[in-house]
Amino acid sequence: MSEQSPVEELSYKAASQELERIIRNLESGELELEDSLTSYTRGIELLKSLRSRLASAEQHVSILMKDAEGQETLVPTDAADTSDELSL
Repeated sequence: MSEQSPVEELSYKAASQELERIIRNLESGELELEDSLTSYTRGIELLKSLRSRLASAEQHVSILMKDAEGQETLVPTDAADTSDELSL
């Protein structure tokens, strides 16, 4: 596997694209066992980072959403899934 940037240095888009590549490679079944395990581990790291960033963004949005009088207005939305499971 090639040298990888630390997850925290990747932009959200770059991290999600890398995760998509990892999933495609794992689904192809063409990786050696060691490479599959390494890819899976990296995928979990990326997934945790992406979910954390999404939860943080959702929190920022809820803070920014205020009604005309300046009172916070909570808009019902589905919370981000922050479980550590990677479904393939």
